[in-house]
Amino acid sequence: MAGEVPAGNHSPEEILSLIHDIAGMCSGDSSTADAIAGDAMFRKDCTDLVRRISLLTYLFEEINELTKVVDSAATSSTTTDTGDSDSWSSDLVLALHSAKRLLSIARNFRSNCSSDGAAKAITFQFQSVTWKLEKLLSNLPYGNLDISEEVREQVDLVRAQFRRATDKYGFMISRMPSHELSQPMDQEITQVLGKSVNGLHKQHSCPEKLSELNSIPKNIGGKGCNTFRAFSLLERSRSIPVCTDVSSSNVTDSESQEKSESKSLSGVKKPEAAVIPEDFLCPISLELMRDPVIVATGQTYERSYIQRWIDCGNTTCPKTQQKLQHLTLTPNYVLRSLISQWCIENNIEQPTGLTNGKMKKSDGSFRDVTGDIEAIEALVRKLSSRSIEERRAAVTEIRSLSKRSTDNRILIAEAGAIPVLVNLLTSEDVLTQDNAVTSILNLSIYESNKGLIMLAGAIPSIVQVLRAGTMEARENAAATLFSLSLADENKIIIGASGAIPALVELLQNGSSRGKKDAATALFNLCIYQGNKGRAIRAGIITALLKMLTDSSQSMVDEALTIMSVLASHQEAKVAIVKASTIPVLIDLLRTGLPRNKENAVAILLALCKRDTDNLACLSRLGAVIPLSDLARSGTERAKRKATSLLEHLRKLQQI
Repeated sequence: MAGEVPAGNHSPEEILSLIHDIAGMCSGDSSTADAIAGDAMFRKDCTDLVRRISLLTYLFEEINELTKVVDSAATSSTTTDTGDSDSWSSDLVLALHSAKRLLSIARNFRSNCSSDGAAKAITFQFQSVTWKLEKLLSNLPYGNLDISEEVREQVDLVRAQFRRATDKYGFMISRMPSHELSQPMDQEITQVLGKSVNGLHKQHSCPEKLSELNSIPKNIGGKGCNTFRAFSLLERSRSIPVCTDVSSSNVTDSESQEKSESKSLSGVKKPEAAVIPEDFLCPISLELMRDPVIVATGQTYERSYIQRWIDCGNTTCPKTQQKLQHLTLTPNYVLRSLISQWCIENNIEQPTGLTNGKMKKSDGSFRDVTGDIEAIEALVRKLSSRSIEERRAAVTEIRSLSKRSTDNRILIAEAGAIPVLVNLLTSEDVLTQDNAVTSILNLSIYESNKGLIMLAGAIPSIVQVLRAGTMEARENAAATLFSLSLADENKIIIGASGAIPALVELLQNGSSRGKKDAATALFNLCIYQGNKGRAIRAGIITALLKMLTDSSQSMVDEALTIMSVLASHQEAKVAIVKASTIPVLIDLLRTGLPRNKENAVAILLALCKRDTDNLACLSRLGAVIPLSDLARSGTERAKRKATSLLEHLRKLQQI
């Protein structure tokens, strides 16, 4: 049968090839919007699924490099173990093929010419595929594979993302009448789309019938659905402005920094993920509502989702299952106002929607942006012109437009500008390159555009600009990497791209603004454990020590903040001590500002825990007096750290 997946174990090369095929389905020279999905209905689902699967590349690249293929990893182990590995690799390949077929179907889906059954079946298939992939990752045979701690952490991250996605889809499934869960998906999709799905549900990688989805947990990782990760970056034409005032609370304690990923650096703060009030979430999508409307039962939903529900022929309330006496959707102006106020108070970019050529305004009304769309589409076409002057003029205008408003960022991305701008990052024309990287920076401010930028394969080109562009382009490349790294999975991709050595170079030899942008990006990337070793090997400790001892002391705060994140990493501890940093930190205990003292003592405590040699060094260098002073008169956090360090010193003297 065509498309049938062969049984048996599969090599890392085969799995990597399949993963690359899936990643390629959402990239290319055409409009990203067209490449991902023909209809906006499943665009985000396709984007998210491809991005998560792509992250598995690092797992199988490492297995391949170590020549530890899945089917022979347990050669010296028992027969049972070998069978488990074979079964796992086979199941993974089957699940990936199911995902590939699903993406092909979702990409070609058109809601305006398909029935309700097709939309439902595709939604259920996303639920099925994400569930199976999460389960497979949870059963990854680590014992049979020589996998590094860094890659294990990556796999755990991807697994958590699949688990949250499963929960989201499960929420919708749990509220659908049971009779809707009885028909095989491939049959229904084939009937509606009029084509074979090539055994979409015949593989055992996913449940064959929708009724089997009842066994899938519906509430795994529920907390993940109640958080909204967003960040409001200031618009600018150069780079993200960074003030020099670092709050002491931005430095994670050495004993807890591995768990803290909501801290940031130097005024450009990555706020803690704001928990959205449940009343602000659409019961269908579990996302923050932008256009809440009330149905006949009194329940409130996001307009686009409830309208889709009704358009599919449903006449019941999704939440209560009560029959709707009428299908009128009444705007919930009170709730819309509350959501708007909450977004302002939490420094979150307010949701904006583009529907049928109309953009929602802050007061809830819509304005016609047809003219704007046509003008932007014309500009995007000029980005591919053969004329250097025309390309340069178009990208300059795109840069200006992307700086002005969120609406423009949405429209520019919708027009397919992102892949073209990524191509222009390698332009030999300096002005074109500068404006292209700045345009991508501005576009990345809008949360939904981050995924599109990553799928367009922007990172290698951004890193190249960071290495060899003009100083302004390098500044903006660093700021772009910071913006993109706000998403945890992007930290992995950026770290593996070679960006960290280039950022360390900018930190050492860049302009004042470039150094601050590099410091901000490095801090955020080093939150991820796997990137800490990369930063150490790139020579970041030498750069940080230089910042600590610089006479201008313009970046002491940034240096201490980054060092505090690194200090718990064993390789970093060795490098920090070897660079003779301890005397500098002790000097800061005596002469630094209160926040400098607080951060310095936190780093010293991390260095000296379970290390008698470093404790003895502190004692010899006369750290007891400044520590005692800090324990009496420092900030509350500094007092705790100093007291703990003094206790360690007393125990050392008793030995």
